[in-house]
Amino acid sequence: MSNTISAIRQEYLLASLQEEDTFDDPILQFQKWFQEAVDSAIDEVNAMTLATVDASHKPHARIVLLKGVEENQFIFFTNYHSHKGQQIDLNSSATLVFFWKELQRQVRIEGVIEKISEKESTDYFHSRPKESQIGAWASHQSALLEKREDLEARYIALTKKYENEMVPKPPHWGGYALKPTSIEFWQGRASRLHDRIYYEKQDSSWKKMRLNP
Repeated sequence: MSNTISAIRQEYLLASLQEEDTFDDPILQFQKWFQEAVDSAIDEVNAMTLATVDASHKPHARIVLLKGVEENQFIFFTNYHSHKGQQIDLNSSATLVFFWKELQRQVRIEGVIEKISEKESTDYFHSRPKESQIGAWASHQSALLEKREDLEARYIALTKKYENEMVPKPPHWGGYALKPTSIEFWQGRASRLHDRIYYEKQDSSWKKMRLNP
């Protein structure tokens, strides 16, 4: 099997990325690329890898969904008691990675995370489908679950409880904003000579540079 895996090859021929074709502001560049990904009808275009570290400096990564880019920050939502929430409490440094294989593009965003306001979290919570709102209460995210039936029973009970009323936002659920300190745009190129345009935050401005592939 290892020989089969090592033989997998993908040549990257779709596009190039030149410094003069990119914005000086990486947020604008991200928005441009994100819109192009949306226009390409990519499934789960807002899916991103979130990487955090725990108290022992052990890295952890999982897929979460981007829910907005506001005031130059990247917004997502989760259970604050989850493993990622606990890790963010311990170390606010984190990385986001988008990979849009259909466009042969990757964006890597490093920065610092903080919670958004309770009002913003509540407003978004109530914009979600009611089933998802109930799910946020039913799931004790990242805690040990002895039986699937226990989770389903909680969901059924909560569905009945809130059948005719608004579901309140759980106090342990809400949004985070990652404020970027660096952003890299990667465009696949032939012969693995990829284009990498890297932005580094310097005070109130950004420095743009090209990196070796």
